[in-house]
Amino acid sequence: MSFLENWWRGGAPKYDNGGASYVVELTKRNPVISLTKQGAASGHLRVNLHWQMRTSDLGERSGGRKGLWRNPGKLFKPEIVQAQGPAVVKIDLDLACLYELKDGTKGVVQPLGNFLGDLNASPYVQLSGDDRFGSPSGETLYINMDHRDEIKRLLIFVYIYDGTPAFDRTHAVVTLYPSTGPRMEIRLDERAPQARSCAIFMLENNKGELTVRREVKYVYGFQAELDRLYGWGLHWGRGYKSKV
Repeated sequence: MSFLENWWRGGAPKYDNGGASYVVELTKRNPVISLTKQGAASGHLRVNLHWQMRTSDLGERSGGRKGLWRNPGKLFKPEIVQAQGPAVVKIDLDLACLYELKDGTKGVVQPLGNFLGDLNASPYVQLSGDDRFGSPSGETLYINMDHRDEIKRLLIFVYIYDGTPAFDRTHAVVTLYPSTGPRMEIRLDERAPQARSCAIFMLENNKGELTVRREVKYVYGFQAELDRLYGWGLHWGRGYKSKV
C-alpha cells in the first residue's frame, strides 16, 4: 500500500491526528494529568495554540443589537468591515518552550532568534513555524516522548511578540494531542489586560512518571520574567523575528 493510499484511508501518523475524540480540560480544580497512567508517554506529543478575537469585542465595537436597530444598514455589511477602525487590536501570539534535560542542558524553543529546536536530537522539542495572524491551524510544537528519560521538565508558554497586550481580547486555547488517549485542553480565559506572557503548562518527569500540570500564570514581562518565576537561570537578550 502506498503512502498516499494509507493517508487516504486514515492512516496518517498518530502525532498529526493523535489523541482520542474526547477531550479532558485542565482547570484550576483539576490541573494535573498523568501521561504515563494514560499510556501516552511515548510517540509524539503535539501541542497546538489557536486564538482569535473575542466576538463580543467585535459586537461592542459595532454597537451590538442596539446598534443594528439604530443602523439597520449594518445588517448588509460584512463583519470585517464593521470591525475595521482604530479599535481593532493587532495581536501576534507566539508559542514557546523552556526546557531542562536530565543532563543539565537548558534552553528555549521559540520563533525569536529562530530557535526552532530539534525533534530527534536535544532538546527533543521542535516548533513547526510561526503563525502571525491567528490562522485556523495556529502554531504547533512537537515533543518526542520516546526520549522522555532525557527530559526533566518543559514549560510551555505563550507571549505577545507584537501588538497591544490583550490576552483578555482573545479566545486562546492550547490543545495537547498525545499519541494515544484523550486530547487535553487549556483555555487562556482569565482576564490579564496588560500581561505580555503566560505560562501555560509544565510537563515534568518525576521518577519516571510524566505529568502535565496546568499553570496559566500571566506575567507582565517576557521570557526573562518567566525564567525568574520558575528558576531556569538563563541569560536573556533582546531578540527579533525575521521579516515576512
